[in-house]
Amino acid sequence: MHDITDTPDDGLAALLQPRSIAIIGASRDLNKLSGRPIKFLQRAGYAGAVYPVNPKYDEIAGLRCYAAVADIPGPIDLAVVTVPARAVIEAITALGEKGTGAAVVFSSGFGEMGAEGKKLEAQVQAVARRHGMRLSGPNTLGLINAFDGVYATFSQFANGATPAGPIGFVTQSGAFGTAIAALARQRGLGLGYFVNTGNEADVDFVAAMAPVLEDPRIRVGAGYIEGLKDGSGLARVARRAIQLDKPMVVTKVGRTDAGARASASHTGSLAGEDRVFDGVVRQFGIVRARNETALLDMAELFATTDPPAGRGLGIITQSGGAGVLMVDRAEELGLAVPVLGEATKRSLHDVLPAFGAAGNPVDVTGQFVADPSMLRDSVLAVLEDPDIHIAAVWLQLMHEFVEPLVEIFRQLKDRATKPFVVCWVAAPEAGLTALREMGVCVFTGGEPAVDAIAGLVELGERRRAWTAEGEPAALPAPAALQGGAGVVPSLEAAAALTKAGVPLAETRLCADAEAAAAEDLGYPVVMKIESPDLPHKTEADGVRLGLADAEEVRAAFAAVTAAARAYEPDARIAGVLVQATGAGACEMVIGLRRDPVFGMVVMAGLGGIFVEVTKDVVFRQAPVSEAQARDMLADLKGQAVLDGVHGRPGVDRDQLAVLIAAVSRFGAANADRLSELDLNPVLAGPDGAVAVDWLMVLDGDAAE
Repeated sequence: MHDITDTPDDGLAALLQPRSIAIIGASRDLNKLSGRPIKFLQRAGYAGAVYPVNPKYDEIAGLRCYAAVADIPGPIDLAVVTVPARAVIEAITALGEKGTGAAVVFSSGFGEMGAEGKKLEAQVQAVARRHGMRLSGPNTLGLINAFDGVYATFSQFANGATPAGPIGFVTQSGAFGTAIAALARQRGLGLGYFVNTGNEADVDFVAAMAPVLEDPRIRVGAGYIEGLKDGSGLARVARRAIQLDKPMVVTKVGRTDAGARASASHTGSLAGEDRVFDGVVRQFGIVRARNETALLDMAELFATTDPPAGRGLGIITQSGGAGVLMVDRAEELGLAVPVLGEATKRSLHDVLPAFGAAGNPVDVTGQFVADPSMLRDSVLAVLEDPDIHIAAVWLQLMHEFVEPLVEIFRQLKDRATKPFVVCWVAAPEAGLTALREMGVCVFTGGEPAVDAIAGLVELGERRRAWTAEGEPAALPAPAALQGGAGVVPSLEAAAALTKAGVPLAETRLCADAEAAAAEDLGYPVVMKIESPDLPHKTEADGVRLGLADAEEVRAAFAAVTAAARAYEPDARIAGVLVQATGAGACEMVIGLRRDPVFGMVVMAGLGGIFVEVTKDVVFRQAPVSEAQARDMLADLKGQAVLDGVHGRPGVDRDQLAVLIAAVSRFGAANADRLSELDLNPVLAGPDGAVAVDWLMVLDGDAAE
C-alpha cells in the first residue's frame, strides 16, 4: 500500500487507504446493498482485515461476523455504515468509542429529505466530530481505491472490472458519477480512485480531492461538481496540484445566473455563482470541461500528453472535409491554425502525392495506405514547423491496416519532439487499444479532439503563468472605514482607495452652486449628485458632463438637485461632486464583491452604462498579481477593443493591470467590512487608467 501524504489530524488516510474495514449492518446476501462491499473486497483481494457486524449472523462469506462493534478484536480504520437512518447515530457512536478513523455512510434519509433530515444529519456530524472521526456521506454510494483493493461502495460500477489507472475521480453525484466511471471503463481509462461525497456532512469535494492528488500513482485529478462549499480550499488544492505537476479538470453544472443576488453595485449584480466559479478555477489552473465526455477526453489527454508550448495546431488528415471541420472548431476556441512555413511545405511536397494538400490542414489522402511512411513523415514535417506546437492526426476505418498504422504511431511517439494526438473515427477496437497501451491519446471524433487540445493548451498557459509569477505584493493596511452598513460617502471612499494606490479623478464635494462654480479643476468638468440614497447617479439623472464654465456649473447644480428630488423625494443630498474630466476613450468596470464561496473576488470588464447588458466581465479571487490582472483582460470576449478600434488609440494594458491589482489588494485587505466596490467607468487609454466614478458599500459588522 502506498501512503498518502497526510496531516496528523485529518483522518483521510483511514478513509482512502484503510488497513481494516468494518461493515456495519452487513448482509449474507452479497447482492444486497449491505452485502456488496464484502463481495467487492474479497473479489479484489483486499489485504486488510474485514469485519462484518450484524447480530443476526455468526459468519458471512467465510468471515467471522460480530454482534457489535465493541466485539471486534482489532482496530478499525474505516467503517461502512449500511443501517437505516434512524440507527446511524448509534452506529457512529459505537464506532467513535472504538476509535474508528473514518466512516462511509450509505444510508439515505438525511439532509436530502428536508428539515428533519438536516437535523438528524447535524446530530450524526456532531457525534463523528466529538470522536475525531471523518465522515463520508451520508447518502453516498461510497468510494473505491482500485490500487489497494478498497471497495467501500455498493455502486453497480464495481460489479465489473475496475482496473486502477492514473485518474483520481471525485464526484458529488452518485448516479451521474457512476455513469462517468462506466464511460471511463468503456474507453479503457483506469480510475485509481472513485469517490462520491454524498451529502458532504464532513468530507466534501475539496477534502476528498486533496489526498487523492497526493498519491504518487495519480497523474490527473478529475471532478464533477454541483455546488461548492469551500472555495478557498479549492484554491489551495489547485495550488498544490500545480506544485505536484498534476492537472485538474472538472465539470460543474449550473451555468445560469439564477443564483445572482440583487445588489447595489454592477459587480454584485453580475456576480452569478457560475461566473465567479469559472474565473477562479481558471485563475488557479483548473481546466473546466463542458460535459462528462469532455471531462474524460481531457483527463485522458492530460494523463498521456504534455502541454504544448503554444497555441499553434497542425492538422494532418486523410479527409479535406474533416480538416475544415477541425479548423473551424479550433478557431472558435481561440487556437491558431497557422499557414505552414516554406521549409515545411517543401518537406511535405517531397512526401505527399501530387494530388495531396500541403497547407494546414495537410491532406495526405488515402494514398498513405499504400505507403504508411507518408503519414509518419508528414506528421514529423508539420511538427518541425516553428509555428506548430501540437498536431492532430485524423483518419477513419482502416480495419485491414491496424498493425502498420500502430507501428507508424509507435515510430511517431519515439521521434516526435512535440505532442500529437490521434483522431480515429469508426476505429477498429484493436487499434484504439494498441494506441492507448503505448500512451498515445486517441479520440473518436474531430471536434472532441480539438476541444481537448484547447484544454491542454489552456492548462499549459495557466501553468506557465504560475511558474512565471513572483511573490505577490503585500496587502495594504486595512482602511479605517467609518460608519455602519451602506454606501460610503464618495470622498471618504476616494481617500481610502487613493491611499491603496488606486488612481481616481480629482474630485471636490460642494454644498451649493457658488462653491461648485468656485472650484478650480480646469474646464471642462463633470458634476454628480452626492447622496447615499442614490447609488446609481445616472438613473436619477444626477450627472452632467462637459461643463465649460462657471455659469454652466451653476445651472447644472440646480438641474441635478432638482432631478434627484424628483427621482427620490426623501433622498439625503450632501451636495454635488465636481470632478476633473478624465482622459481615456475606453470605458472599463473594475469591482470587488464578497462571494459566499470564494470570499473577496475582483471583477474586470468592459464598462459604461451597458455593462449589465453586455456582461463581458471576468472574475478572480482577490488579490491578484499584475500578471493575473493582464490575464483577466485577455479573457474578455471584447478584449480586442483594448487594442484600439475605429481610429481610437489602444489601452496601456500594463497600467490597467496595475489598477486592477491595486483594487484587488484593497479588497483582500478589507474583506472583513467591505461588501462591494464598483469603479465604473474607469477611463483607460495609452497614458494609463483612472476611475471617474466609484461606489463603495460596507457591511455593518465584520464578516464571519
